[in-house]
Amino acid sequence: MSAIPAATIAADDGSRAAAAAPGRWTIWRRIWRPYRGAIALLLLCQGAQSLSALLLPALSAEIVDAGILRNDPGAIARTGAAMLVAALGQLLFSIAVAWLGARVAMGIGRDLRAAVFARVQDFSLHEMRRFGAPSLITRSTNDVLQVQTFLVMVLTMIVAAPIMGLGGVAMAIRQDAGLSALLAVSVPLLAVLVGILVGLALPQFSRMQEQIDRLNQILREQINGLRVIRAFVRDADERRRFGAANEAMTATALKVGRIMSLNMPLAHLIMQLSAIAMVWVAAHRIAAGTLGVGALVAFLAYIMQILISVMIASMLFVMAPRALVSARRIREVLQTQPSVAEPGAPVPLPARPRGGVEIEFREVSFAYPGAERPILHGISFRLAPGQTVAIIGATGSGKSTIVHLVARLFDVSAGCIFVNGVDVRALALETLWSQLGLVPQESYLFSGSVADTLRYGKADASEAELWEALEIAQARDFVAALPGQLDAPVAQGGGNFSGGQRQRLAIARALVRRPAVYLLDDSFSALDYATDARLRAALAVRARDAATLIVGQRVSSVRGADTILVLERGTIVAAGPHDTLMAQSPVYREIVASQHAGEDVP
Repeated sequence: MSAIPAATIAADDGSRAAAAAPGRWTIWRRIWRPYRGAIALLLLCQGAQSLSALLLPALSAEIVDAGILRNDPGAIARTGAAMLVAALGQLLFSIAVAWLGARVAMGIGRDLRAAVFARVQDFSLHEMRRFGAPSLITRSTNDVLQVQTFLVMVLTMIVAAPIMGLGGVAMAIRQDAGLSALLAVSVPLLAVLVGILVGLALPQFSRMQEQIDRLNQILREQINGLRVIRAFVRDADERRRFGAANEAMTATALKVGRIMSLNMPLAHLIMQLSAIAMVWVAAHRIAAGTLGVGALVAFLAYIMQILISVMIASMLFVMAPRALVSARRIREVLQTQPSVAEPGAPVPLPARPRGGVEIEFREVSFAYPGAERPILHGISFRLAPGQTVAIIGATGSGKSTIVHLVARLFDVSAGCIFVNGVDVRALALETLWSQLGLVPQESYLFSGSVADTLRYGKADASEAELWEALEIAQARDFVAALPGQLDAPVAQGGGNFSGGQRQRLAIARALVRRPAVYLLDDSFSALDYATDARLRAALAVRARDAATLIVGQRVSSVRGADTILVLERGTIVAAGPHDTLMAQSPVYREIVASQHAGEDVP
């Protein structure tokens, strides 16, 4: 059974992002579409299974009345053979239903996870911050599991339950209409009971999923922030915080459990009381000779089948609220339109006469959603191949945001960013990203080996290329000292390396790619001054034909740039080389003086 492509769920044309997010029913239609044949066969098997089960009590009545009571061995043999065929048919069709139902449900679960993952890959930083990593993890794992589990129940029982219930009622009436009148009381009573319980449980299921999000968030923070927790001796506080969230979720789960635990006992009570009443009435009629013993046996069997179908339906109703909440949360992700979208008709990146890639900001402004004022406004500068532009300024002045805008992790609020003269929003995202080598402020490393980490930017890089990049990034010595060297393991997030080592490995990862544009977002902050100086000198040689944009906090990291942009409150207040800024920019001199207090600064 083939999987539905994740992109097909997100967008009809299979592109990275559709022009408009798909509607509610469109999403589910695309999910079901590849499984229509299997579902049709499954429903047929369910119908055959249920009809076989309904036939057995009627045959039981016949074998009692026509065979046992009349002492007719031939009738017993004929009817017994028919019962055997019906029982075998029920068994075979039950096996087929279970196999097909599991295959379809597991396939849909797999496709949903793939679709959520694909949509999340399209999200900009705005959507990532809106949902949050813990919630996205819950939606792609726990929520999908809830839907998948419910589908297994639905697909294996959705036809069997109503056929068994309605067919059982019809066959019971066929056996004796008078006794069947009691069903007019018990069945509606059961339906009302299930409806009340589901109505009480639905809000609690929604709250439970939110509390799972909260637990994941706390766990993620505590795992990632373990060193901070211990440094500030906050272990007890964090245990209390997790304990409170854990207790809240447990209390909600217990409340749901108490509500839904009433379902089975009350349903059993109603149906057993109905059966007792029927036996009491039937006993008088058998004594009067108006009801046969076989009819009573069949009637009681049909009552049990009706009970089983009601119990199945009640189980589905018990699971449905939580599955619906989970489906709604999954749909919310799939329907979210990424704020950074592929252009409808991407423009190819034009080549410059002298090669390379040129970036130009033209009156660019940017405001984060919900912010009171833009963090950047009126930003204009040009970054040409072979040129290094550095950005320095106070914390919160918008330095990293400029890097994010170049990489289209956000889109500008006003103005334009041009790449070789083309608006960045007109380029295919893959075309843009293929030109960039980004070293983010937080040097995140994926688990694997050192070689895997470095080849993340270029899968076919040779060992010689890896060692060359490590040499430039000043990481060769410590990698060579590792057991296994390039095959040495890298823990998730690079947790088995120091901050400076992670930064150098992240820089080497970008160097292996040999991009046309280097984006270094405060990438030297964890390095000592000597290592910083050696790395910048080696990088200048390696990137001499590339455009390099450096965000730095330290003057020593940016002073060698061709142009230094001084940002203050989201505006470029000065631009030029170090010497010019020292002579003309009070803001830059203040930054330099704050970092070289008591020293003579050239």
